[in-house]
Amino acid sequence: MLASLPFPEIAPEIFSIDLFGFELALRWYALAYVVGIVIGWRVALRALDRPTLWPADTPPMERERFDDLATWIILGIILGGRLGYVLFYQPAYFVQNPAEILMVWRGGMSFHGGLLGVVAACVVHSGRNRHPWLSVADLLCMVAPIGLLLGRVANFINNELWGRPTDLPWGVVFPGPAAQDCAGVTGLCARHPSQLYEAALEGLVLGAVLLWLAWRRGALRRKGLITGLFFAGYGLSRFAVEFVRQPDPQFVTPGNPLGLAFHAGGVGLTMGQLLSVPMILFGLAVAWHASRAARRHA
Repeated sequence: MLASLPFPEIAPEIFSIDLFGFELALRWYALAYVVGIVIGWRVALRALDRPTLWPADTPPMERERFDDLATWIILGIILGGRLGYVLFYQPAYFVQNPAEILMVWRGGMSFHGGLLGVVAACVVHSGRNRHPWLSVADLLCMVAPIGLLLGRVANFINNELWGRPTDLPWGVVFPGPAAQDCAGVTGLCARHPSQLYEAALEGLVLGAVLLWLAWRRGALRRKGLITGLFFAGYGLSRFAVEFVRQPDPQFVTPGNPLGLAFHAGGVGLTMGQLLSVPMILFGLAVAWHASRAARRHA
């Protein structure tokens, strides 16, 4: 094994207490969700308080309505994320074990499923309250990278979703099976810290770009532009990181060591890449339509 970095000694649990025979624990992953939602909620409220950011100087909803939407969003994230994981990644397993579908505390959430859940919540809530759903989507997409950044850092702390083996000097020796399960490697195995790659691309870079465009370049005045750029930006980031991310074990077989979910004509895609392609195409189409509509209006 060449030069590498040791995994930091950070426990997944911040603290745990025994309460009447039941163990209650606060985990970094749960805290990341909570903090991400709270920060995103505060940034969104500030944007709603700035009428000049929106088309015709009119925010898409009142602050009180957004508080109601936040509840819908949380449900969309949890239900959509779990059902997405069940349908996209392990449908055969959950057909045989349907009772485990509701056991979200055991892990297993899909970002693409969570995104679809949030989209459904946004459309239904906006339709019921007659809000411009595309501007509402822009508002949510503007703050979504905040949660992605914190969530991917939590994935790193949880020692999950690590990358493929690497001999780069910033490769990380993750504890447990990740350090041993590397064919042809003598000793401990270093892997790409793909969670941190995603935190940087999907969270830090994409979030900074969207916030700058929204607050400094008037992007929220072009309905759908932020939404399209978010979909395309996330899709491109995820597609790129998938090249160094360890595939889900259910896709890895002796005949498919790369864990490809699609392979045809010499082209292979992982499940993450397969789900990201329509996101990229959809995002580019929405951004193009928003820019074209703005020019036509001008």
